[in-house]
Amino acid sequence: MLLGRPCTRCHLGRCVFFLIVALLSDAVGLGLLLLGIFATLNYWDFFVYTGSLILALSLLFWLAWYSFNIEVPLEKLDF
Repeated sequence: MLLGRPCTRCHLGRCVFFLIVALLSDAVGLGLLLLGIFATLNYWDFFVYTGSLILALSLLFWLAWYSFNIEVPLEKLDF
C-alpha cells in the first residue's frame, strides 16, 4: 500500500516531463562524476565538479516532480 492506495497498478504521475529530466540528469551527473573519479585525465576535476552540480540540480527536478503530483481533495481546500 503506497500513500493509502493499493499498489495494483503503477503509474508515473502527471508530470512525466520532470521525471524524465530528473532521471536523465541523474544518469549524466553520475556518469560524469564516475568518469572524473576513475579516468586518468589531467582535467579530472572538471568532470567531478560538473557531475556533482548536475546531481544537485537533479534534486530540484525530483522535488518538482513530487510536489506537482500531490493530490489534495477539494473538500480540504479552503476557498
